Amino acid sequence: MIIEKITDYKWRIPKSNFPFMRVDGIIYADETLIEAIKSDKTIEQIANTASLPGIVGYSLGMPDAHQGYGFAIGGVAAVDLKEGVVSPGGIGYDINCGVRLLATDLEFDDVKSKIEELVKQLFHEIPSGTGRGGDLKLSYAELDEVMKLGIDWAIQNKFARPEDKDFIEEYGRLPNANPDMVSNKAKERGRDQLGTLGSGNHFAEVQIVQEIFDEETAKSFGLHKNQIVVLIHTGSRGLGHQVCTDYLKEMDTAMKNYGIKVPDRELACVPIDSKEGKRYLQAMASAANFAFNNRQLITYNVRNVFKRLFKTDKVRIVYDVCHNIAKIEEHEIYGKKLKVLVHRKGATRAFPKGHPALPEVYRNIGQPVIIPGSMGTYSYVLVGTEKAMEETFGSTCHGAGRTLSRHKAKKMMSADEAVSKLRERGVFIQATTKSGITEEIPEAYKNVSQVVEVVHQAGISTKVAKLKPIGVIKG
Repeated sequence: MIIEKITDYKWRIPKSNFPFMRVDGIIYADETLIEAIKSDKTIEQIANTASLPGIVGYSLGMPDAHQGYGFAIGGVAAVDLKEGVVSPGGIGYDINCGVRLLATDLEFDDVKSKIEELVKQLFHEIPSGTGRGGDLKLSYAELDEVMKLGIDWAIQNKFARPEDKDFIEEYGRLPNANPDMVSNKAKERGRDQLGTLGSGNHFAEVQIVQEIFDEETAKSFGLHKNQIVVLIHTGSRGLGHQVCTDYLKEMDTAMKNYGIKVPDRELACVPIDSKEGKRYLQAMASAANFAFNNRQLITYNVRNVFKRLFKTDKVRIVYDVCHNIAKIEEHEIYGKKLKVLVHRKGATRAFPKGHPALPEVYRNIGQPVIIPGSMGTYSYVLVGTEKAMEETFGSTCHGAGRTLSRHKAKKMMSADEAVSKLRERGVFIQATTKSGITEEIPEAYKNVSQVVEVVHQAGISTKVAKLKPIGVIKG
């Protein structure tokens, strides 16, 4: 396959590579990362995504891109609202997997003598692990309310402060949610999973703000050096996974009825305005609203631990962003404003200052972009840019991106070795299982600092702060 270098941080997959490509593919990467991206089917998947009916602009890949289901993880595709399709593979199994950054009024010196106790208490309060449920078991009627109301459900039930919603993407609620479009099997899987981390690459980390790159923006986000922050990374758990499973199966059959052919059946899709498309988007919004509440209940428990241990109730949300979602947005494409459905799978929204979707407090600054690293490595806070709006439908990377399979990672070192290495870096870890540690060792991932440097140099989001973990909670 022909891949052309455009700049030091940008590569093109010309649509002349395959007759089915409707647009070019564009990948953001440096020389090292493009080689890592070439090592699996990522480039092929970005090219395949360019075949979607109604796709506009480019099929995009971020520097953390790696092979996924249908779409590459780290992929972005926008489709015309009238002529385009929706593809569950372009959102992923973990609908509204995302990250939330909490800032405290504490500094490292305030907590250093109690780090182990803090991590132990957080681990006790935040259920973690595959299929693990929490203390809250909802009735179907209550679960429907969670999915319909989004974060307003948590506010009504005293799990959130009224001001929390101002610091969550879409104010914590996708409006077109319809729980009737979510199967009973999906609901049964999710009923007891609010406030739980799950497994895989999900985590909660206690971190220190180690470095500030942009003083003014950091101050606007309420961040300063040596401050203690908490990063939460999880999504819609079994409920979202089942929604994706249900609709992939339905669309695999239905797309034949619409005369749609794609080069990979994992790209199963239907027209946005078809009955299947509308049903999926309503179910996806329901799962997304569940995920906002999931991160909110974890926030509630984090606040309780900090209040108990440090007598502070000053634990506020900096921002909460999705990185597996599809949303209707307006973008300038081919010189005119167009309403499109933007699929972001392993990609983060990065809107610039002045954008009406941003909360008032950040409107003149730009959107906070939260980028988690691999376990025990750095995470970053970035800010959205105008260039992202021009080039990537207001999108940027979402994390480090895997380079090793979980199977290979487990063979690299034992859980005890991994824990010992983390302790040498000053990171205390609590995990549900040994495999939860070995599958997620930092060596299984790309270098997050390199990934962030690419998007910073490319101008599709810029660096604000670097966060160093001191405590990790894993499934």
